[in-house]
Amino acid sequence: MKVNCNVSAMIANNALTRNDNLLSESLKRLSSGLKIANAKDNPSGLAMSRRMNAQIEGLSVANDTSNDAISIVQVADGSLAEIHDVLQRMNELAIKAANGTLIDEDRATIQAEVSQLKQEIERMANTTQFNGQNILDGSFDLKGYATVGTADTGKTDPDVTLLSYSDNISSGRYEISGIDVTYENTTGPNGDDRKEIKLNSENVQIKRILESGSRVSYMDGASATVREDILVLTDATGKKIELQIDKSLGGDTVSLELTGLGPMTMQIGANEGQTLDIRIEQISLTTLGIYNVDVSTQSRTGNCIGAQESIESIKNAITRISDIRSRLGAYQNRLEHTVKSLDVTEENMTAAYSRIMDVDMAEEMTTYSTQQVLSQAGISMMAQANERPSQVLQLLQ
Repeated sequence: MKVNCNVSAMIANNALTRNDNLLSESLKRLSSGLKIANAKDNPSGLAMSRRMNAQIEGLSVANDTSNDAISIVQVADGSLAEIHDVLQRMNELAIKAANGTLIDEDRATIQAEVSQLKQEIERMANTTQFNGQNILDGSFDLKGYATVGTADTGKTDPDVTLLSYSDNISSGRYEISGIDVTYENTTGPNGDDRKEIKLNSENVQIKRILESGSRVSYMDGASATVREDILVLTDATGKKIELQIDKSLGGDTVSLELTGLGPMTMQIGANEGQTLDIRIEQISLTTLGIYNVDVSTQSRTGNCIGAQESIESIKNAITRISDIRSRLGAYQNRLEHTVKSLDVTEENMTAAYSRIMDVDMAEEMTTYSTQQVLSQAGISMMAQANERPSQVLQLLQ
C-alpha cells in the first residue's frame, strides 16, 4: 500500500469527471429540447439544420406574400365585377335607346345616365387601390414606349402612345411602317368629347430590330383594325399591339420599345427567382372602347355614334373585362395551389429539421438516468478511494 500516490483516487476522479460531463450534456439537451445544442455536438448537422431553418422561415414569409397576392387579385376582381355590372346596365340602356318607339328627348334622358355610368367606370379604375397603390390604372401593365419615326431618328409624340401589347410579344425594339390614318376630334350632341381615327390603308408592316441593327419581318400577315382612336394590330398567332393615335398620319413609321416590365412581381418562394408576375391591364373608357358611346340618337348621326353602334361597343367592352377577369381568376387559382404547396413543403421541411435538431426525450431520459447513477457511484467510490491512505496508519500502531 502506498501513501504518496493515491492512484485509486485518480482513477475514480477521472471516471467521475467523465460521467459528470456526460451528465451535464444530457441535462443541456433535456432542458433545451435540442439534440444539437452546440456546434461541437454535430458540426455538419448544425450547418444543414441552419440552412433548413432559413428555408423554413423563408417558406413562411413566401406563404404570407402569396396570400397578399391573392388579396390583390381579389380586390382587382371585385372592382372589375362592379364595372361588369355597370357595363351590363349600359348595355340595357343602349338596347332600350335603340328602340324605335322612343324619341330623341327620351334618348337624351337615357344618355344622362350613360354619361354618369361612364364617369363611374373611370372613377373606379383610377381609385381602386391596394396598400396605397392603384391597381387598375395600368400601373401593373406591360410597359413600352412609342416614337414617331424610325428607331434611330424617332421622336416622342404625346399624340401617339403605346396602349398595350400581348404577353407573347418579346421585349425589344420594333418598327411599324405604313400607318395611314385620319384623326377626327369632335363634340357630341351633349357636349361630350369624341375621338376617332379612320384607317385609310391596311398595308401595315411590322419589323423587329435585332441587336445587330438588322430588321426582320415580324407578325407576318398582321391585320389592322381601329377601335375609336386606337389602332389594333393582330396576327394569326394571337399577338396584338394597340396604339392610341390622336393625330393624322400619312404612311408614317412608328417605333416601339417594349420593355417587358411593369407587372407586379410577387415573391412566392423562399429562393431567388421564385416569383410570379401579375399583370393587371389598364382599365379606362379608351381601353374598353366606350369613350365615344352615346345613345342620344338611334343610329349614327353627325358626331353621335348612336345607340345601335353603342350596343356593339359595350358588348366588346364586356368581353374585354371578362378576359381580364379570366386572367385574374387564373392567377388566383394558381396562387391558391402555391399556398397549399408551400404549406406542405414547410411541413415536411419542419419535420426534417426536427429530426436533426430535436432530442428524443424518452431516449435522452434513459441516458440521463444512466449517467446520474454512474455519477453517484463515482462520488461514492471517490470517497472510498480517499479513505484508503488513512488505513495505512493501522500498520504503524
